[in-house]
Amino acid sequence: LMYLLFGFWSGMMGLSMSFIIRIELMNLNNNFNNNMIYYMMITIHAFMMIFFMTMPIIIGSLSNWLLPLMLMSSDLIFPRLNNFSFWLLIPSLILLMLNMMLNNNINTGWTLYPPLINQNYITLNFIIFSLHLNGISSIFSSINFISSIFIINNNNFFINNLSLYIWSIIITMILLIISIPILSSAITMIILDNNMHMNF
Repeated sequence: LMYLLFGFWSGMMGLSMSFIIRIELMNLNNNFNNNMIYYMMITIHAFMMIFFMTMPIIIGSLSNWLLPLMLMSSDLIFPRLNNFSFWLLIPSLILLMLNMMLNNNINTGWTLYPPLINQNYITLNFIIFSLHLNGISSIFSSINFISSIFIINNNNFFINNLSLYIWSIIITMILLIISIPILSSAITMIILDNNMHMNF
């Protein structure tokens, strides 16, 4: 329920940003004083709809309720890990919103990557820490789901008996875990660009 409420609230914020972006695209006159606010809103909107609406609702809320029912279990293997995964999303969203409220925001449009040498250090650190917390939350959820599927279903585990929904959960969680090296390399590039002034 908490995942569902959090995802619904984030979805309402993302929907309001969608309306603002749509109004800006439909209007020939520029409603904003500069393009930095517009690009910043596109970036924050993308993070909001993917990491704070879709993942908590589809994976966090629905899977936490439906997966134990399909496995004929009372709960997942690590319920406290699931709670810890949820509470990491709130400071991650707060850091994302703090980045949007500051003057010099991450404003590279659809991506956070180069050029980053001209970005404000404080806002860049906010967005890095926000992505870190969200990534840790996703990793904890992945470990919890994969462990629950293989441990609960260990006695009568047959690949052909798994439902399509459980297969989708397994594939999604494995892809999240595989993406850790990519995320680590991207974060390393951002930190080097920020602290050592390496213009990637």
